[in-house]
Amino acid sequence: MNPPDLLPFAAFGGDWPAYEAELHRIFVAEIANGGVRYEGLRVGCRRHPEAARRWASFWHLVQEGSVEDDRLPDLRRCERIRWVRWVIENAVAHAEIDVWQNTRGTQVNTLLWFREEYLVVLGQRQGYWLLRTAYCTEKSGRIAQLRKERDAFRRANP
Repeated sequence: MNPPDLLPFAAFGGDWPAYEAELHRIFVAEIANGGVRYEGLRVGCRRHPEAARRWASFWHLVQEGSVEDDRLPDLRRCERIRWVRWVIENAVAHAEIDVWQNTRGTQVNTLLWFREEYLVVLGQRQGYWLLRTAYCTEKSGRIAQLRKERDAFRRANP
């Protein structure tokens, strides 16, 4: 069982507005309004703060950066937009998706990590999950940090 095909920017002939429009269409149809569920509960998306009439969750799936107003498109995130739903829906049954929890401040997150390549982060809420972000894990330091966190969680929760 493999993830959906990538959606490369090159397929849009370098036309960023057309590419972004297709990414947004997929986000709305397959993720925000797609009935995505994890462990029997729906997965919701964060709407605010909106930018350019697009939900905050959309931007966190296609852009990178720690300062909200300075985030930039990340083509690796963009081309994997369809992986978000696939990872969530296959996390429990797919041997190549590692699942564990972490806590950031008072927030408990569930991390779904496909082949140590692509990470989806869900926040636990009362009666549903919140899609916090998803991104490629390509930096060796970040991969090592995630491995350490995952392995520690597994040791503590056999």
